[in-house]
Amino acid sequence: MTQTPTQPQATARFTVPAKHPMVTVLGSGDSLLRVIEKAFPGTDIHVRGNEVSASGDPREVALVQRLFDEMMLVLRTGAPMTEDAVERSIAMLRNEEGQEATPAEVLTQNILSSRGRTIRPKTLNQKLYVDAIDKHTVVFGIGPAGTGKTYLAMAKAVQALQSKQVNRIILTRPAVEAGERLGFLPGTLYEKIDPYLRPLYDALHDMLDPDSIPRLMAAGTIEVAPLAYMRGRAQPIFTNVLTPDGWRPIGDLQVGDLVIGSNGEPTPVLGVYPQGEKDIYRVTAQDGAWTLCCGEHLWTVRTASDKRRDKPWRVLETKEMIGNLRAAQARRYELPLLTAPVEFPGREVPMDPYALGLLLGDGCLTGRTTPAFATEDPELAVALEAALPGVEARWKGRADYTLNRVKAQGDVVTLENPVTGMLRTLDLLGSRSHTKFIPDDYLQNSAEVRLAVLQGLLDSDGGPVTQVNRTCRIQYTTTSILLRDDVISLVQSLGGVAYTRRRAAEGRKPGKANGREVAHRHDAHIVDIRLPEGIEPFRLARKRDKYHAAGGGGRPMRFIDSIEPAGREEAVCIQVAAEDSLYVTQDYLLTHNTLNDAFIILDEAQNTSPEQMKMFLTRLGFDSKIVITGDITQVDLPGGTKSGLRQVQEILEGVEDVHFSRLTSNDVVRHKLVGRIVDAYEQYDSRNGK
Repeated sequence: MTQTPTQPQATARFTVPAKHPMVTVLGSGDSLLRVIEKAFPGTDIHVRGNEVSASGDPREVALVQRLFDEMMLVLRTGAPMTEDAVERSIAMLRNEEGQEATPAEVLTQNILSSRGRTIRPKTLNQKLYVDAIDKHTVVFGIGPAGTGKTYLAMAKAVQALQSKQVNRIILTRPAVEAGERLGFLPGTLYEKIDPYLRPLYDALHDMLDPDSIPRLMAAGTIEVAPLAYMRGRAQPIFTNVLTPDGWRPIGDLQVGDLVIGSNGEPTPVLGVYPQGEKDIYRVTAQDGAWTLCCGEHLWTVRTASDKRRDKPWRVLETKEMIGNLRAAQARRYELPLLTAPVEFPGREVPMDPYALGLLLGDGCLTGRTTPAFATEDPELAVALEAALPGVEARWKGRADYTLNRVKAQGDVVTLENPVTGMLRTLDLLGSRSHTKFIPDDYLQNSAEVRLAVLQGLLDSDGGPVTQVNRTCRIQYTTTSILLRDDVISLVQSLGGVAYTRRRAAEGRKPGKANGREVAHRHDAHIVDIRLPEGIEPFRLARKRDKYHAAGGGGRPMRFIDSIEPAGREEAVCIQVAAEDSLYVTQDYLLTHNTLNDAFIILDEAQNTSPEQMKMFLTRLGFDSKIVITGDITQVDLPGGTKSGLRQVQEILEGVEDVHFSRLTSNDVVRHKLVGRIVDAYEQYDSRNGK
């Protein structure tokens, strides 16, 4: 009879240091020891005092030895060992080939300590998921229910907020109607959507002091909203947005259209999202610039404290700033300005832009007589003549010049004066001092053309105003409301700011002309201007020299002055491709709709449509992080609608800085039965070809 060869036996001994009571190693009533004995049925495990011995199959004995080593590493950190932790450690050791972490590394990674408990990953896949959130900007956590996808993401979000890596947490999930229509549910809108968001609230209460949560939510530091509200940062459909072709209502924009960004350059529109009727607010800056937006609309701002501490610009919602616009009587929130002049396409114009500026300032354009120009600076008359081919600036006396056509031999008297012809083309012929304006072909032209017009206006009717310990401002005066607004537009398009005030004609001391008094017939509009450093406002030597001697240009500043309700309007949200997400809206105010410095979690993402998923991902701003969680086996979308979470895996798999973490039934951390249920369903679907 052939004898079966006996398996070689091995023995290992392990001594527990005296500082660790054996109850922490073996568990209360030896509960941990029983888990180990059950997992290694062919191995004899004995405990005597503080020594543990194991004998049996060498591979199993080696695993037992490794298990106790890992348990001791965990216990040395102060973390407890539980039956569940022992089971998971054994599973990791049995499948450790190619693994990136040991059981002790998994079980001792603390994410957050709150209210007497520590939140940490419990499985290797959970640790890899948490590590991926640290390493990548966009992370997808995909797996069955109970695997900790949302809970761990929430813990990382709270950790990032507490360590000031982000300024806010935004939690969202799609509100999918499962059998009942939201409109038929009782209560207010927020009461109707609250059940969909309840799991997010519950997780927050596990990680933060419950008393602090309402305060953080009221301040906008934590925002919990249905996915549809994520794109709710909107402006009324009639609000003007600057494009390379001029101003257009935001409601007319389509994906692919170009708008102007903060650097003055065109940037494409990535998304247009109608929002329906929303409560609207009027946001006004201290220089009089204003625009309309909803309460959730985003603004890039900074405070004096931010500036002193060299902190980056922050992003706040309109409603966050209401009631908080002053700090010790000073305006709190500074707004960004254009970093470079707006780049409009160049256009052909009939008259030299500098010459047009001079004539709008000190020219006679009535058309009843030969065009004339009045100045006490012969330098300007010479410059005007040089800029107008075929025209001679003939001095008549005092400060008066006529702009005569230079006649060539054989000319007939009936030929039109070139200046008159150009003014007729520009629809300026017949203009008087209080009706002058700048034609659109000059207002929406290259920066060189716009600056030349402004220089002509300031050389004729403007001048530098010196101030002690401040950079030099510029003052311009006109009796034309149209010209006042056009000058402000020129200044703002070049990156400057302009303040206007009115001096009433009534009651003013009469002026003098040729020694006689002349009453003022029209109000004067005074515009105080500040231009950025590097923008030269004057060509006239005496003004230019005085401007530079007084310090020249500097850094114009614009602050929010007031935010007031403005009714309800149909609104729309746009998303632009600019790096800082900013675009130019009415009065050259810079605003945007993208979420910067935020930790954003999209939960239950399997119930997003492909369009919603794209919208959500394109809201990503700078220094932000997105975690998207979902279970593709539990889609509640209406029949025929493809899950955005399923589709996005095909689109973004392999894209740099986007990571997909996939968890399985082995990572379920709820009741053990949940993992078995998940496995049973997967087997059923596999048998039935689903």
